[in-house]
Amino acid sequence: MLAINQLFHLHIFGFNPINTAYYYCVIACFLSTCFLIYPAREKDKERLPWYDWALFAITIVVNIYMAVHARESLSKGWEFQAPLVPMICGGILWLLALEGIRRAGGKILFFICTAISLYPIFCGCLPGFMYGSQYSFTQAIAYHSMGVESIIGLPIRVVSDLLIGFMLFGVALVTSGGGKFFMEFALAVMGRQRGGAAKVSVLSSAFMASLSGSVISNIVTTGAITIPAMKKTGYSARYAGAIEACASTGGAIMPPIMGAAGFLVALFLGVPYTDVMVAAFFPATLYYLTLLLQVDNQAAVSGIGGMPKEELPEFWPTLKWGWPFIGSLAMLVYILIVMRIESWAPFFTTIFLIVTAMLRRETRYTFSTLIDLVFEFGKLMANLVGILAGIGLIMGALGGTGVANSFSRELVLLAGNNVFLLLIIGAITSFVMGIGMPITACYVFLAVCLVPALVQLGLNAMACHLFVLYWGCLSFITPPVAIGSIAAASLAESDPMKTAWLSMKLGAAKYIVPFFFVLDPHLILVGSVGSVLLAVATAIIGCILLAASLEGWLLFVGRISFYYRVPVGLSALLLMYPGVLSNLAGAFILAASILLIKIFPATNRVSKANIQSLSEA
Repeated sequence: MLAINQLFHLHIFGFNPINTAYYYCVIACFLSTCFLIYPAREKDKERLPWYDWALFAITIVVNIYMAVHARESLSKGWEFQAPLVPMICGGILWLLALEGIRRAGGKILFFICTAISLYPIFCGCLPGFMYGSQYSFTQAIAYHSMGVESIIGLPIRVVSDLLIGFMLFGVALVTSGGGKFFMEFALAVMGRQRGGAAKVSVLSSAFMASLSGSVISNIVTTGAITIPAMKKTGYSARYAGAIEACASTGGAIMPPIMGAAGFLVALFLGVPYTDVMVAAFFPATLYYLTLLLQVDNQAAVSGIGGMPKEELPEFWPTLKWGWPFIGSLAMLVYILIVMRIESWAPFFTTIFLIVTAMLRRETRYTFSTLIDLVFEFGKLMANLVGILAGIGLIMGALGGTGVANSFSRELVLLAGNNVFLLLIIGAITSFVMGIGMPITACYVFLAVCLVPALVQLGLNAMACHLFVLYWGCLSFITPPVAIGSIAAASLAESDPMKTAWLSMKLGAAKYIVPFFFVLDPHLILVGSVGSVLLAVATAIIGCILLAASLEGWLLFVGRISFYYRVPVGLSALLLMYPGVLSNLAGAFILAASILLIKIFPATNRVSKANIQSLSEA
């Protein structure tokens, strides 16, 4: 696809040089595939009915027509008024985008996209901030299908210009044996430690989720191995499921590949993707650090040891076998950060990965693995394009009518210029939107409607985008939806809702950290070196204390009772909160708590019954 894009830049076949023809070709390739992969009905899962083939063919024909006439469309202003044939094709494309999002994103997202895409037709009749610039039905068709802000707007541009290569790299890494390597590497590094099975779950899921950005698929693939291992070493089924759910939901926030949302952040802000990677790295590290510490503390309280040595791979042979996978990731980061070649970086890295895989018998591609690579890549891209073409309709409708700016103004007025209140409103809105939408769809909607309100009050733009991204993916572990926790619970054979509530506790950092990096951009590595280092140090200490207060075990102190967990948790929040006074107050409360623990050790004792109840939790 990138080669096709370069051909269009060279004006071959007379196509225009500004990519719109290329974007239609991307939709032709992958939205058409969506109709073959995702069935229209449950009973069509085992067969391909004639109407799926018909939609496949119609999608290709319509989009090729739009690509061939892309220059004419731009030069003659078809997005405002088009001839009959392109108008018919545009109407069909609108319907195809809605059907694609129904199949790939679900019914809830389909109804949301349908309603908002029709909004420009009747927005002139609505009161207050819902009033907007009204379009006729034919104008709406032209705007959605031939304009550059709707179906072929920013989401499809992200997929076409950047995401294709990164998704190909992620799939190539997994199909060449990278998934197996990261699991064995985590086992070799963490397996023998206290609570080793759970730490392996966190580490391996962090690796895999950062590459795929898919929560459920990551839970299913890594959880099938890690959850039974955790249960075998002493963790309850509920705890094992919650750990896997929390570890797998970090994919959208963990560089180097954060799914489509990370690339959309870069496009919205008009910055290189490397800037997003750098900004997202430390908050994601804080999240996984807190999760690892909670696992370790729970193992200490419950007396859970490591995995048997004979069941674990050796470190150096594992590293020797898997060096191409680590090398490919290092190469990707180097090309992105040092050479700054974003478009070509994943393709160079994928070539390196495939060549090194072919040189070794155990990782060599066979015909079946090549078929798997093509199929998995096609399925992933069909899902992304199926969702993002429909999400483009939302962006186009809100942007074209001007209601996005009105919504932002109303939020600022509602919050009364109170930053903290607006953040609370933003967090609730992000969470509610995340319940019915995939992470990418939720982020796009909030980036258009909510982020401008946050930025208007003087908050850092990058931090605001990451804030809504964090809160948008929390529905995966938060009841009542908690589909990530429910998926993990099914593997662990535990109660879904109890697993979801425990997931909230284990994923506490994801609820808290976004507020702190919005209020203090030093945590996304913005500012002077000294200020950043101070913020990083206090945040790490705060996460250590947060894990201690949640699990009842403080590093270098030991088990702590409930009476001390409360002040330790308070000191954690004060140390993470930006400001010298809050940091000093947190340090004072921590010192006083440790002193009281030493003076009154009897208060700190925990009975065996309590230990057992903690283990079951």
